[in-house]
Amino acid sequence: MRAAAFTELIGPDGVSVIERESPEPDRGEATVDVDACSINHHDLWILNGASAMVDPTDLPFVSGLDVVGTVREVGDDVTAVAPGDRVVLCPNETCGHCRFCREGPENLCASYSLYHGGLAETARVEASRLIPLPDDVDATTAAALPTAYLTAYHMLRRAELEPGDLLFVPGATGGVGVAAVQLADVLGVRSIGTSSSASKLETVAELGADHTIQGTDPDDLRSAVESIGAPDAVLNHLGGEYTDLGMGVMRRGGRMIVCGRTAGPTSEIDIADLFRGHKRIVGSTMGTQADLERLVDLVAVGDLSPRIDRTFPLDATDEAFRTMAERDTVGKLVVMPGE
Repeated sequence: MRAAAFTELIGPDGVSVIERESPEPDRGEATVDVDACSINHHDLWILNGASAMVDPTDLPFVSGLDVVGTVREVGDDVTAVAPGDRVVLCPNETCGHCRFCREGPENLCASYSLYHGGLAETARVEASRLIPLPDDVDATTAAALPTAYLTAYHMLRRAELEPGDLLFVPGATGGVGVAAVQLADVLGVRSIGTSSSASKLETVAELGADHTIQGTDPDDLRSAVESIGAPDAVLNHLGGEYTDLGMGVMRRGGRMIVCGRTAGPTSEIDIADLFRGHKRIVGSTMGTQADLERLVDLVAVGDLSPRIDRTFPLDATDEAFRTMAERDTVGKLVVMPGE
């Protein structure tokens, strides 16, 4: 089989399509012929050599979390799926026996990790992590869900928002930002989205953002947000100086949910404002398999239509990462190994 592997951790030029032996499922596993696999900044960080989880001794490395396809074969003790089933993979990897695996939520597992291997024609996966796909949910759409939309949906749940509440999403044109705006609209939550690009903001408004602000300077954004109103919550996937911005504009009792550090790994906050304003900062990573099942249901009934910016054949996986690195997209980039 063919796989788009990271052969050097030097950015998009480090991607090569290689031949590998087709995998066989062990007990409790399944092999899936991959129709679609979206890419994420998580993959790009690895490819750029910025992730401690992969080093040159692990190369060639096949990334790709968001696997959608058809079950080819199942191993012993697998009864939940069968060959021929259309499925999407929940990329969570957990120990299965700690307190959080037993009682939930599973993404608090101390051994929590993520699946990699979807940028290939066939992937070997844990069968219990496969979710059946309804016939009317296409592979490209489903591939957008497992990382960006799952992360945003879990963040929205943790933000405890109700219909009519106001949500602030700085950087609303990336994968998680777009997903947050769309899901907020589905839930009846008003949203404010920001971007440096006017044309991208037009797209975000079409996807459901109630207010858009062009710019990146935190001081300018603060004034613009305050002119709209005090958000009930902030979805912060940027970190850096945007953490202080979000804390400053939130209402008393507001909640900030943090999932990333694209703008910087550290932030400064006003401690007095935190405790006097009864505000909360909550960390969040990915979501649960039940969250992903809910997202599949939302797509199946027509309430959610994930934004796909463009698709690429497996041979153009390097171009997909180059496009991501150039930040000239709104929505998901999806590799189609089955084409």
